[in-house]
Amino acid sequence: MRVVVSEADYDLGAEAARLEAGQAGAVVTFTGRVRDVEGGLRHMEIEHYPGMTERALTDMADQAVKRWDLTGATIVHRHGTLAPGARIMMVATAARHRAAAFAAAEFLMDYLKSRAPFWKKEVTSEGAEWVEAATRDEDALTRW
Repeated sequence: MRVVVSEADYDLGAEAARLEAGQAGAVVTFTGRVRDVEGGLRHMEIEHYPGMTERALTDMADQAVKRWDLTGATIVHRHGTLAPGARIMMVATAARHRAAAFAAAEFLMDYLKSRAPFWKKEVTSEGAEWVEAATRDEDALTRW
């Protein structure tokens, strides 16, 4: 299991290759990027509390590994100032079978979106605004 919280970008291929080196029959990856939905986004600022964030992400990954009997799991999440189109995060899961790898990846993405201790601020030409939690993200947790 690997959890990384960093300002630096990451190498998606290298992260996936770490999991492919194991005994998995399936490796699933997901990459989240900064979206400029309405146009005009200058950048996004992502803040977190070091130590607390890594513990929370590690707990999430541990739950996924145990629940789906994963052979590996990776969570990478960036913080700092990110431009539109930049990678924010990735989840990668490895399992003996694809169904477990896909389910575990979705579980981790849903929990990252709603429970990970990150705070996001969108900065536009109009000013800055903290991003509120979306109801749909909270609702997604009910399936787990």
